[in-house]
Amino acid sequence: MNLGKLAGQAKKLIDKRGGIKSVEEDAMELKNIAGEKGSLGDKAKAAADAIKDPGAPGDPAAPTGPTTHP
Repeated sequence: MNLGKLAGQAKKLIDKRGGIKSVEEDAMELKNIAGEKGSLGDKAKAAADAIKDPGAPGDPAAPTGPTTHP
C-alpha cells in the first residue's frame, strides 16, 4: 500500500470539495442532520442532498472547483 499515493488522492478529493473549511462545514451539517428528529430514511435523503452541495448550506461563496493552498 502506497501511503503517499493515498494521501495525494485524499488531498485531491478535499481540494475538489472546496478545501478543509468546506469539508468541516459538510461534517457539521451531517452531524446536525443526524441529530434531528425524523425517520432514518428522511435523514438519509437530507444527508444525500447536503453532500451534493459542498460547504455550508446555501453558502453562495462555496467553491465550485479545485482550490490551491499556499
